[in-house]
Amino acid sequence: MYRQASRLLVRALGGGRPVGRAFSTDAPVAPVEDSAFVEAWKKVAPNLDPPKTPLSFMKPRPPTPSSIPSKLTVNFVLPYQSEISNKEVDMVIVPATTGQMGVLPGHVATIAELKPGVLSVHDGNEVTKYFVSSGFAFIHANSIADVVAVEAVPVDHIDPSLVQKGLADFTQKLSSATTELEKAEAQIGVDVHSALNAALTG
Repeated sequence: MYRQASRLLVRALGGGRPVGRAFSTDAPVAPVEDSAFVEAWKKVAPNLDPPKTPLSFMKPRPPTPSSIPSKLTVNFVLPYQSEISNKEVDMVIVPATTGQMGVLPGHVATIAELKPGVLSVHDGNEVTKYFVSSGFAFIHANSIADVVAVEAVPVDHIDPSLVQKGLADFTQKLSSATTELEKAEAQIGVDVHSALNAALTG
């Protein structure tokens, strides 16, 4: 019976036609129960409680302010620690795959993939720079920026001699690579060390 549940749910919800869903940015501040889904679930599995949706586990979305705030709230996290938490700053510049992207308060809601490069946090005359390997930046309409990186290190903690050595090693590996896998691994190493070198000299 449960093998047919998805087909029966689709039929109950719209006879196989696509069901219009709101974008996450259009979702209400407080999660609401999808009554059509609950009713369809009760028809298919009346003895089981409906499953929870992701919205059930999310905190209420902060309302979008009517006026642009003077500061941008930044959260910068890594898989193993939080670098910046709810810090109000003037601007953040992230190394997006489409180019350097400056984020100010009131920025349009955006999701940007990050490439190896420098993420800089501007707070008055103070600028803190991090080298990030990759990740994503989530810019929200309420002037909150969430930056998630796989690896990051303050630029002033990078050893220039090790960067030069790594760049030379990976360049040599790239020129001597014989398989596509070896070429790809070496190219990634060259790209990352080139970005590290640019971060130190730029």
